[in-house]
Amino acid sequence: MIDIDRLVLEFQTLLSIESPSKKEGKLAHYLADIFEALGYRCFFDKSAENTGSEVGNLIVKIPGMIPAPPIFFCAHLDTVGPCENPKIIFENGVFKTDGRTILGADDKSGIAVLVELAKILRENRFPHPPLEFIFTTCEEIGLLGAKVLDLELIDAKEGYVLDSENPEVVTIGAPSSYKFKIKVKGKAAHAGLEPEKGVNAIHVLSKLITELNPGRIDQESTMNIGIISGGKYVNIVPESAEAEGEIRSHNAKTLESMIQQIEDLGVKIEKSYQSRIEGLPKVSVRFEKLYQAFFISPDDPILQPIKQAGERLGISFSFIKKEGGSDANIFNERGKKAVILGTGMQKVHTTEEFIKVKDLVKATQIVVEIVKAKGEAFK
Repeated sequence: MIDIDRLVLEFQTLLSIESPSKKEGKLAHYLADIFEALGYRCFFDKSAENTGSEVGNLIVKIPGMIPAPPIFFCAHLDTVGPCENPKIIFENGVFKTDGRTILGADDKSGIAVLVELAKILRENRFPHPPLEFIFTTCEEIGLLGAKVLDLELIDAKEGYVLDSENPEVVTIGAPSSYKFKIKVKGKAAHAGLEPEKGVNAIHVLSKLITELNPGRIDQESTMNIGIISGGKYVNIVPESAEAEGEIRSHNAKTLESMIQQIEDLGVKIEKSYQSRIEGLPKVSVRFEKLYQAFFISPDDPILQPIKQAGERLGISFSFIKKEGGSDANIFNERGKKAVILGTGMQKVHTTEEFIKVKDLVKATQIVVEIVKAKGEAFK
């Protein structure tokens, strides 16, 4: 039923189409042409007005063979960088690059699976519910496409997001995440002639970060400082400094505690600084929620088709919580139940990214069997 050569060729074509966040237009229209040629209805929502992408989210409607509730499958169109002029290498059953760019298997492997599924459904007749494919934009820069997806266009109440590594692992839980920005206002002064008249904002920020001790907080929580900036010249006491970071946790109370810790520490450092001049330094912290945690019970009916697929394919699935955020967080937060399926991609977000064809095929087999199981449940 799966045409492996066709799947591999399509995946290779997808990898060759650059689609960094906000520049997903070429890939999106390429996919729309494929699905329209197969006779399926597809359209774009108006999310581009909010995301800044070249296009909206692409939605594809595939009629069911039986009168059953629809389900959706989702994959995102965009990739991280560097992705310019990728040189794709395929040898010994493995896709990778020459090391200059990312591969783009995140998430073009998910897209390839859905393209193959669409072709299988056109070529074969078996009971299946109506399907909706959702291809989101700007996932890699904050799940933006999913956040403003027009849900009025989506009939399905539950579905599966193709955006993880191991095909034999199903992600049923992911954390909440906040990003934060710490700003320190100090006072400039000549670093050689009169440094005592200045307040070194970088020094203040450094003390704060040291006390934060970012990293793994506990088994469900992490903190990271990812960007630091400040100062203009080496001979001037820096009057400003900033740090940007994120916190994640599966536990809402822990997350609240982490937020409070950062805020309290800012106040503590500000008040305890020995060289206070004119009420300086001033420390401010701003938080922005990125996405909400979700957890699907291992006994939830949405997992039953996956378990049936495992029985047929001889796969013993693991159902776990993971630390990464995805469109599934947004779907669950907005009332559309979703879990995350693996496609085989590995070392994503690095120039060492690769994927084995055997895993891509396995992921496709799993999705096909899920669709079959959903159809058989309503015969």
